[in-house]
Amino acid sequence: MVVGAVSRSAFQISTEFDRAPLPYSLSAVAALAYAFITYSLVRGGEAARRAALVCCAVELAGVLTVGTWTLLRPESFPDTTVWSQFGMGYLFIPVILPITGMLWLRRR
Repeated sequence: MVVGAVSRSAFQISTEFDRAPLPYSLSAVAALAYAFITYSLVRGGEAARRAALVCCAVELAGVLTVGTWTLLRPESFPDTTVWSQFGMGYLFIPVILPITGMLWLRRR
């Protein structure tokens, strides 16, 4: 997800940002969240685990907020984000990933 989200947001921001700045900015935020969570998990330790848990919760809040927003006000999003329609374009992985991450982090 990190590679896909970073690549997609970098391409969209560098080539079409003026067309849909909000969706492309949100895709970049999602990419940064995925990268931070991955870094925290690789780094290890209690502080990193807590940081990853908080970031997963923020990520889930973003997916739920933007997912609902894109369903209720699709005209606000002339193009999709990673979080659009709860991550439908990514097989709903964006909504499943933070839930799975939080469950895994709480068990450790």
